[in-house]
Amino acid sequence: MSLKDANKVVTVSAYLGQGDKSKEISYTDTKVIGNGSFGVVYQARLCDTDEVVAVKKVLQDRRFKNRELQIMRQLDHPNIVQLKYFFHFVGERKDDVYLNLVLEFVPETVYRVARRYSRQKETIPILFVKLYMYQLLRSLAYIHHKGICHRDIKPQNLLLNPATGVLKLCDFGRSVVYLFHSLIE
Repeated sequence: MSLKDANKVVTVSAYLGQGDKSKEISYTDTKVIGNGSFGVVYQARLCDTDEVVAVKKVLQDRRFKNRELQIMRQLDHPNIVQLKYFFHFVGERKDDVYLNLVLEFVPETVYRVARRYSRQKETIPILFVKLYMYQLLRSLAYIHHKGICHRDIKPQNLLLNPATGVLKLCDFGRSVVYLFHSLIE
């Protein structure tokens, strides 16, 4: 997947986020919306539903199961970004296997919204701060109840839909699961 392939329709066999069923999905209109040490995030459109999604592409180490995928498959909460599908594909080198997480698309981050307010020499209205904090704490209570520690809470990992005021926690790549008060890494 690259920018030159933006209008190309990509069809893959993907697994549903929850459950073990596979389904053929097609998507198009890909464009890069983020990248970092983890990999690249694309915005795409599912052909069958016309839904906009985010596709997080990370290089998979064959020696390890992907902890982020394992954790996200356990989660179902209104303040946590939803895993819709996932699939693997081989890169240009046959040893390069990429995990692709097809996620619910949320248009903004708390980081970008706060930066916009700052540039305008304004502060985020306290009502919004309370609303966002409440939703963040709900998401944390949910994952902690499941024994999951996120370990990377920052404004860039707090997705925001300004039209609805809904905040969603994302990026479970550094998360760990605690069982019986011991760390499972």
